[in-house]
Amino acid sequence: MPEFSLEPSQTAWCAELRTLAAERLRPLAEKAEPGRVNRPLVAALGELGLIRRLFEAGALDLCLMRESLAYACTEAETALALQGLGAHPVAAFGTAEQRERVLPGVTAGRAVAAFALSEPDAGSDAAALALRAEPDGGGGWRLTGEKRWISNAPEADHYTVFARTGPGAGARGVTAFLVPADRPGLTGEALEMLSPHPIGALAFDGVRVTADDVLGEPGAGFRVAMHTLNRFRPSVGAFAVGMAQAALDATLAHTAVRPAFGGFLKDLQTVTHQVAEMATRTEAARLLVYAAAAAYDADAPDVRTRAAMAKLLATETAQYVVDAAVQLHGARALQRGHLLEHLYREVRAPRIYEGATEVQRTIIAKELYA
Repeated sequence: MPEFSLEPSQTAWCAELRTLAAERLRPLAEKAEPGRVNRPLVAALGELGLIRRLFEAGALDLCLMRESLAYACTEAETALALQGLGAHPVAAFGTAEQRERVLPGVTAGRAVAAFALSEPDAGSDAAALALRAEPDGGGGWRLTGEKRWISNAPEADHYTVFARTGPGAGARGVTAFLVPADRPGLTGEALEMLSPHPIGALAFDGVRVTADDVLGEPGAGFRVAMHTLNRFRPSVGAFAVGMAQAALDATLAHTAVRPAFGGFLKDLQTVTHQVAEMATRTEAARLLVYAAAAAYDADAPDVRTRAAMAKLLATETAQYVVDAAVQLHGARALQRGHLLEHLYREVRAPRIYEGATEVQRTIIAKELYA
């Protein structure tokens, strides 16, 4: 399939997802408390088979899902993506017992998963982890330290946790663990953030883990983390494109009917040129996201670079488009409950999480000079 086009069946599926998100999922999102896990919404995603499809889909289908849901209901998109991010390490690296323990509940929407990588001093620099996993003398470890800015914390049922088990510096000596939320010594608190989805901190006070909790191999946790991030990085761009498209369509509708200076806003060249720029950047970001997803599905050698480019361009574009949409709407867009007020809060975080914009530029430059 050419990277720049979609099959009619894919286009129809995207339209179906937008309708589903608007009619079935958005009402559930609107009833929820901001900053808390919306379990009815997660359950609906499971009942509709979307979480299961998340694990079965190729990278391109994953991007189409995230873009389509984000267009109509960012909360549904985020809930879906976080289930994937939290449980993908189990699906990709877990034992048969671990997969059976976690995946049926997650895919059905009965259990909530979380990806616990970031720390107060180790955000984009994932190799700087300080959470300690000290041998307990009985074949296991005790986790001591803190995780911060963890989506779905502290309400998740299962956490993929990355801790330092060895003395090696950087990426060496990091192990991934599957930690149930009810493990003694594990506590957490919610954090009030600009983004409306749930984010919290976790405290590990000698939390015991065993060999049965290891995801992959001891000391190979950095590979688990990077494999997961590379899988989801292009689709973060798709999330951003969905928000940009929603902001663009809202702007087209508004400027076509808003009276201004004896006509409508759309009659002003300065406005139409701004809208043209918004549309062009959105489409360019969309195509780069699709190209990165196609590269991932084809196991292309340059997928790391393409994924970084896609996330970089799409998230920066979405910030630009949403900001421009707010400007063209005026004060009404700043009113609590307006679509653009919501998008303005949502659009900022993707430029930081799963590798900040500056990290993506570093990755791209490093590959270019390799």
